[in-house]
Amino acid sequence: MALTFTFPGKSSSQESPKTDRKPAAAGKFYPSGQDTLKAQLSELFRVAKARTARNLQAVILPHAGYVFSGTVAASGINQVDPDKVYDNIFIIGSSHQASFMGASIYNKGDYLTPLGKVTVNIQLANELIRSNPVFSYVYDADLNEHCIEVEVPFLQYHMKKPFRIVPIVIGSQSSQTCKRIADALKPYFNERNLFLISSDFSHYPPYNDAKTTDKATCDAIIMNSPDALLKVLGDYEKKNVPNLVTNLCGWTSVLTLLYMTTGDASFTYTPVQYMNSGDSKYGDHSQCVGYWSVAITRNPSGPAKPSSAFSFTKEEEKTLLGIARNTIVVYISQHKTPDVDDKNFSANLKMHAGAFVTLKEKGELRGCIGRFTADIPLWQVVQQMAISSATQDSRFTPVTAGEINKLEIEISVLSPMKRIYSADEIILGKHGIYIKKGYYSGTFLPQVATETGWSKEEFLGHCARDKAGLGWDGWKDAELYTYEACVFGE
Repeated sequence: MALTFTFPGKSSSQESPKTDRKPAAAGKFYPSGQDTLKAQLSELFRVAKARTARNLQAVILPHAGYVFSGTVAASGINQVDPDKVYDNIFIIGSSHQASFMGASIYNKGDYLTPLGKVTVNIQLANELIRSNPVFSYVYDADLNEHCIEVEVPFLQYHMKKPFRIVPIVIGSQSSQTCKRIADALKPYFNERNLFLISSDFSHYPPYNDAKTTDKATCDAIIMNSPDALLKVLGDYEKKNVPNLVTNLCGWTSVLTLLYMTTGDASFTYTPVQYMNSGDSKYGDHSQCVGYWSVAITRNPSGPAKPSSAFSFTKEEEKTLLGIARNTIVVYISQHKTPDVDDKNFSANLKMHAGAFVTLKEKGELRGCIGRFTADIPLWQVVQQMAISSATQDSRFTPVTAGEINKLEIEISVLSPMKRIYSADEIILGKHGIYIKKGYYSGTFLPQVATETGWSKEEFLGHCARDKAGLGWDGWKDAELYTYEACVFGE
């Protein structure tokens, strides 16, 4: 798509009569008829993921045609409390149509869609433009741009109370500009306002490559580290993935969000749902576009303390351990995953969190596999990791039916990872570590340090050499991350 290059000047709503922004994507990305649009939204929300997020601060949403990304978008919007009254809903997207310095805020009128008019907070838009050189109004930014518009009908359908928006289109491709935008918006990044970040993920790789690429990008985002995201984007530029044009078309918008949250442990990024265009009946598996919805929540009591944030009752622990054991029994004897009725499961068992399942026999390790992030409920992660630990740990032969009764099962539910820049930040027994350098990586759970009695140097050295394949001192010039775990076993 050809871009126009614009050099904006300052503008305020007083310079011209009020002009409501007419829909440009109706009839293209979503239906132009009110009844047809309502019917489609009704169906999208019917099949969408239910609300699990609390203390929501922001959501990352896709912005493709509703037949492709609408379910993922509805799942993301479902995380918003429909009864809450916000001062403003900021919608931030990256321009597909024009390239210009900074970001443009629509301050000329309200936003129109087939579902009616949505109020734009023109007074706040003007104030942001007056106070911050990074903001202006650019005529071309909103004229035919869809990244903001396609999110608005989801809000109109979902929210029960009136709301007003601040539509922001980023025209720059500079990470420094993203930081300036974040600095200007951070005073509004609080519980009184909601931020929607509009972005699709990979563009045009084959189906399986899209899934792999999109997982890597999402994993970087939920680390709450701008550096981690920029590194993944840079790494993929060198990988020559077939047909891959971009990992993240709205990378400047997501980066802006990360600049507002990084370094603040009270924010947690949780994947809500993933699909790509190949999952749609209209999609083509040879060239796909990826879609994630991600919820960003804030711990209202201050910085999160992951080890205590994950608190399970004895009954919840018993349920998860029972799921793990029964899954291993059924999978090894019948080669299938047993059905589980989760109708009466608690919110803890349905939350999205990474987990490891560890198997021991007479106190000796027999298998241990896990994942750091999840777009499925915790109990399903436990199922999948139980099967993997029993049958796919390359260090061991698969567990046999005769061994199952001898196994001891341990589950570790993980907090999001945090990038650290000094080994001094690691607390043995509290922190698990993840070491990454290029395509090599390895991890140790927090309990490994306790069980082995290793020093911090040994903890890092063994992980770098034995798990990541980087050599004993390989951690010294690698990326280091920590995480915490709630650990329980039979």
